[in-house]
Amino acid sequence: MKFERYVALGDSFTEGVGDPDPSRPNGVRGWADRVADELASAGTEFAYANLAVRGRLMRQILAEQVDAAVALNPDLVTIYAGGNDVMRPKLDLDAMAADYDDAIGRLAATGATVVMWTAYDVGWAPVFRHLRGRIATYNELVREIADRRGATLVDYWRFGEYRDYRMWDFDRLHMSPLGHRNMAARVLDALGVEHGIEPVVLERIPEPAPADQRREDLRWMRDFLVPWVGRRVRGTSSGDGITPKRPTLTPVETANRGGSPVA
Repeated sequence: MKFERYVALGDSFTEGVGDPDPSRPNGVRGWADRVADELASAGTEFAYANLAVRGRLMRQILAEQVDAAVALNPDLVTIYAGGNDVMRPKLDLDAMAADYDDAIGRLAATGATVVMWTAYDVGWAPVFRHLRGRIATYNELVREIADRRGATLVDYWRFGEYRDYRMWDFDRLHMSPLGHRNMAARVLDALGVEHGIEPVVLERIPEPAPADQRREDLRWMRDFLVPWVGRRVRGTSSGDGITPKRPTLTPVETANRGGSPVA
């Protein structure tokens, strides 16, 4: 398949947090940029917009980004929403899913191919594993929406390769450059688009010594978890003051296409 007008919606997952690149807007690359680079290499007229902003809740994504995306008349839309919501203490999953369903319906009505995600399986991850049941319920609601609206589903929950810490940034919440690269390949595969992204193959490494793991866990708590909880208490967000890195459809520069297999 060939696409000419790609619009990406969402939060930090789609903005590209965890995949630093000082040469790009907001200082990040991410899987969506990588997908756009591959789509642009097809040689057709191609333009790409990325409206995602880190820290956004679903209601903010739907209010701020969906109408803007529809106005851009895309032929491909990717949207990931709800990841920040499921980590909140109180949540009405059914109400959230109803709003999401309506938004996906509006995007699908444009005639664009719409791509959605389930959330990843946190059952292996300390601290976050207590959210597993809630996330599994959210995922079933997402699968129903995708079926009803004819959206393409990228089933993140079933991607076992993300049970390796090397696929994650230091904060254990955002994907690393390897994780973003792998996700780009997963998205292109789901769309049936040929691409040149090499699969991520990680050799097994020895488990860290218990003392080393404790030190790493303490560093993670000090440098990420405590500030993260503090923002929740203060009602602030990592996305405060951040604007979309590609607010309009613009061509993808030739220099940005491709890249090294690991970068």
